[in-house]
Amino acid sequence: MANFFSKRHLKIAEQIIIVIFFAVIIPMTISGIIINNVNQQSNRAQLRSAAVMIANIVSEEVDIFTNAVNNQLDQIATTLDYYNSPQMDEEYLNHAKQNLSFYKILKIVSPSEVDMYNTAYDLKDNFVVFDKKLDDGDSLVAVLDIKDLKEKIFKTVSQDKRQVYVLQGEDKRLLTSINYTEDIFKESLNQLPEKLEEDKPVIYGDIKNQPLVYLKKTDPDVTIIVNTTEDVTKHTIDYNRDKIILSIIITVLVVFFVVGLYTSYLYINIRQLFKAIIAISKGNYERRIRLLTNIFTPFEIIFLGNEFNRMVKQIHKSYIQLKKKNKELKQLNEFRSNMIDTVSHELRTPLTSIQGYTSRLLRQDIEIDEETKQKSLKIIKQQSERLKRMIEDLLVIPDIEGARLNFNIKPVPLNSVIENSIMLVKNNQNKEIINNIEDYDIKILADNDRIEQVFVNLIENAIKYAKENSPITLDAEIKNNRAVISVKNDYDIIPREKLKTLFDKFTRIDDKTTRTTRGTGLGLFIVKGLVEAMDGEIRLYSNEECGFCVKVYMPLAAEEEV
Repeated sequence: MANFFSKRHLKIAEQIIIVIFFAVIIPMTISGIIINNVNQQSNRAQLRSAAVMIANIVSEEVDIFTNAVNNQLDQIATTLDYYNSPQMDEEYLNHAKQNLSFYKILKIVSPSEVDMYNTAYDLKDNFVVFDKKLDDGDSLVAVLDIKDLKEKIFKTVSQDKRQVYVLQGEDKRLLTSINYTEDIFKESLNQLPEKLEEDKPVIYGDIKNQPLVYLKKTDPDVTIIVNTTEDVTKHTIDYNRDKIILSIIITVLVVFFVVGLYTSYLYINIRQLFKAIIAISKGNYERRIRLLTNIFTPFEIIFLGNEFNRMVKQIHKSYIQLKKKNKELKQLNEFRSNMIDTVSHELRTPLTSIQGYTSRLLRQDIEIDEETKQKSLKIIKQQSERLKRMIEDLLVIPDIEGARLNFNIKPVPLNSVIENSIMLVKNNQNKEIINNIEDYDIKILADNDRIEQVFVNLIENAIKYAKENSPITLDAEIKNNRAVISVKNDYDIIPREKLKTLFDKFTRIDDKTTRTTRGTGLGLFIVKGLVEAMDGEIRLYSNEECGFCVKVYMPLAAEEEV
């Protein structure tokens, strides 16, 4: 067992159960045993005292009743001395019997007839006989109803459950009793000592929790026995013992309930802490501890939970920042890779053309006619301008991302901007450009050069990706105090997911494997940056109506009425 506990760390619930067992259950059990033993001794002494007290009470009641009867008989005997005839004596006795209803017979008899009355009126018939000798030698005999005797003697202890017997004479003849039971009465007599101490209560018997008390009186010659029955013992000792045991059980159950409730809340909250720690260890930095707070939740757990959540919040914040930095580094690395790819694929072509035609013009071993020279110089110029635009696109990216663009915002005529932009477009494919804005006389707030750069890029992009023999259409309208300029071409419907990525750097409609047009993939990114920097907005659409459509929203100049 020692090795088991040394190798295994107990859980909180198991530790609390062990602590309750050793700190509550065992002490309470020992205390209960001690309290029950003390209570039993006290109840046993109380039972003895109560039995003795009842014996004394019954003894006093017997004395009172006997003295009362003897006094009545003395008074009757004294009164009879004044009467001189038997007839008058009989009339007086009848009158006294009527006034004293508990006398069954009240009569003057000869001494020889006294024993006859004692024999004739036995206790079995619920009668008791008293006699008083008169001066002339006769005896005054009084026969009393035992019910009246019971009522007089046991009136004080009538509510008690003990059995009380009043015995008469040396032969222990039962005079009266209360709660009488034949077998218990016989057993009480059998346990009675042969020699009885007189005029004081004495405890006897074999069962210590059921004390028997006798009181042998000399005058009158009666013996009083008080028997503490098993029912009285159960009610006094066993009932109190059961109450003590029940109170201990209830206390233990309450302790278990309160501790169990406390442990359950504590265990739930600690489990929440464990789950949060495991989640954090697995990289879930958004996990928080949600404590079940109430009166049973310790302050330390609440403090620990709050501090843990604050710590995780800081970790999550740092993680987000680190993730953002990693994303930026990844984008930077991707930008570097795309830059290299762009340079290798896009810049190499114009440089090769420039280098080839320049070498051709510099050759001395052949004679080049004027037309060939002009054609070569024209190609060199076109490729140089192309190279210049690509370099300018690359150089403007840091300014867009760093919000370092400088603008000269002023009202500019929209139709003039569109016309200049069309003139600057390199339309090598001779695509038809339908300009529906040339008669649109409105002014927008923008930088003239930058807004022309925007529409040059958009128109060239539309020309580049338009289907063969399809026109490029430019339209304008006014919505919500803004000019909405649309550049449309006929192109296959672009999926929504692809459409969302076209504003990213180095993103093209056609991928590397299906690339059919030249370009750096920076056009829409630069356009979006320039438009938004001039407080505008740009949106892309692709559907059956327009194929591919770009809408630029620019603020109107203040003097324009909408």
